[in-house]
Amino acid sequence: MTLWSCHRPLAAAAGVMWLLLTPASIQALHAQAEPQAAPQAAPPPVESATTGKAAPTDQAGSQGASQAQSGSAGQPKSLTATAIDKVKEAAKSASNIFSRVPCLPPKGGAQSFGSLPHVAKKLVDGEPVLIIAFGSSSTAGTGASAPEFTYPNRLAAQLKRHYPTADITVINSGRGGEDAPEMMKRLQASVIDRHPDLVIWQVGTNAVLRNLDPDLTASQVEDGVALIQAAGSDVVLVDPQYSPRVTEHPESAGRIVKLLGRIARLRHIGIFPRFEVMRDWHEKQALPIDSFVIADGLHMNDWGYACFAQLLGDDIIKSVGQIKLGINVPSEVRTYRPM
Repeated sequence: MTLWSCHRPLAAAAGVMWLLLTPASIQALHAQAEPQAAPQAAPPPVESATTGKAAPTDQAGSQGASQAQSGSAGQPKSLTATAIDKVKEAAKSASNIFSRVPCLPPKGGAQSFGSLPHVAKKLVDGEPVLIIAFGSSSTAGTGASAPEFTYPNRLAAQLKRHYPTADITVINSGRGGEDAPEMMKRLQASVIDRHPDLVIWQVGTNAVLRNLDPDLTASQVEDGVALIQAAGSDVVLVDPQYSPRVTEHPESAGRIVKLLGRIARLRHIGIFPRFEVMRDWHEKQALPIDSFVIADGLHMNDWGYACFAQLLGDDIIKSVGQIKLGINVPSEVRTYRPM
């Protein structure tokens, strides 16, 4: 898997930049883009590592991509696959994803983010840092036009830029369709046995879509967080995305968001409030939904993943910086800062 780079051909970028400046032009470009049968139409491979070099594709990921290609000839494409196809041409030719719309933090208010003592200590001591992105399809990267545009790869690139001499690896352990019950079954092998310094656990979206009991989901997540902490890892939870398929279940979505926030407070861990951040994009920054969510109404597009990764990375860097300065050393002390 290759990392996203801003050094794309400038001539190609210039030809499409004016089309990408407004939501209306984004819609027009989506409608004009020719569908392609490409491996990236399937979710990016799971369990892939990002270290600044191309990462190997595991066998299961390769098989999934082959199946998607062979099935597309005789069967109609899913809404998600069709939506991904429509944005590929624009994404390939854009040199800087934020040239369309800048990635801004939420306006006003304060968000909480827990301390990351294990990550900070490793960076201070010059030791390798291992981060595992654990979750479902929005961790795997469904909706991204290429594997390098998934949020774990974007995050890895940002951290490498900020800590150029550090050895930081980000493993993408996202599997589409899963939520807490399935994730708990593979928590030991996919996460704990790898001894990560930080686990970013994205969870709750499929619980909303599948109408799972929010309290049972929260109980499973809390048990999982306890196991991760007992193994000596920092934890950051990521709650559901703000997208039409999720917000059509307002009661369940709201309940999951509140329960995950409660777990973060009780377990003294970080939480990235993705639901509120994305709602801010739409309601306060006036971004149309289709400027950060693909046409299936659920998954983020390249811009959405990029901004999500940027803001998450900013929080991680801020937390580590505070610990280095001795401001927030104990893991049970929470950091509060304006976003």
